[in-house]
Amino acid sequence: MDTVLVATWDDGLIAITGGNSRHELEGQVRGLASDGNGGALAVVDGRTLRRRFATGEWRTIAETELDLSCCVATAGELYVGTDDAQILRLDASGNLVRLPGFADVPGRDRWYAGTALIDGKIVGPPLGIRSMTATCNGRALLANVHVGGIPRSIDGGATWHPTIDVSEDVHEVRAHDTRPNIVIAAAATGLCISLDGGASWNVEQEGLHAPYCSAVAFAANDVLVSASEDPFSAQGAMYRRPLDRPGPLLPVEGGLPRWTEGKVDTACIASHASMLALADTGGNLYLSQDAGRTWSRIADRLAMPSGVLIV
Repeated sequence: MDTVLVATWDDGLIAITGGNSRHELEGQVRGLASDGNGGALAVVDGRTLRRRFATGEWRTIAETELDLSCCVATAGELYVGTDDAQILRLDASGNLVRLPGFADVPGRDRWYAGTALIDGKIVGPPLGIRSMTATCNGRALLANVHVGGIPRSIDGGATWHPTIDVSEDVHEVRAHDTRPNIVIAAAATGLCISLDGGASWNVEQEGLHAPYCSAVAFAANDVLVSASEDPFSAQGAMYRRPLDRPGPLLPVEGGLPRWTEGKVDTACIASHASMLALADTGGNLYLSQDAGRTWSRIADRLAMPSGVLIV
């Protein structure tokens, strides 16, 4: 039976199997990702990278003094992003080694930290790697910098090249799990779609109530995207459209509320075969067993989620 993992910003990690839930990790957990072998990876308390095995056991695989943010496993390699916009690779000795080529991305001098003015104070996340993905053939590695676009590498991280303008303000990038040419991204300007493995992008807004998008996922032959009016909206909405039939994005129905409690944020939509799970910032967790056609709420009042994964 599949298990839904929900990572939170301050209440550890919760594993939900059937109707049973349990805490498996304590503290801040983020950067949930598949390890490529049926297990999971997670960043715990910012500086520890841990792996989950099928038994539910977690083991530490690396520790560092850097502030880690996200990770991706591809082609036998494990890459980790940081909150100061570096990319590391796990070497054979279990050390996280910086990839020097990422410091030379053209246009890096235009990157900036996300900011907003709230109650007279400037707040927002640091300039960092917000999400990472790799095409299913392992040929392209993509890193979503916030705010710095989506640099792309086709040589295992040795060199990187920009692919989308920094002004699009990208929040998540995700590659299709069987089609290497398809990559999608959520940006402040709408849904971004690439048909050439992330080398170039088209931005779509038609059908959205607001263009500010935070998370993306694939559901069978559809694309899912979350949208809200701004990062701090009290409500958001989920949309979908067929991947191969262009047209307006339509609200997700089938039992999912028209308006979620807060937005569905980066990394908070998970898909595995026909199963989907998503969590909003209000702590509501929704599950679909039929590629997002019908939904049920399986948990609420969770501490603010930082990521969702199905294993």
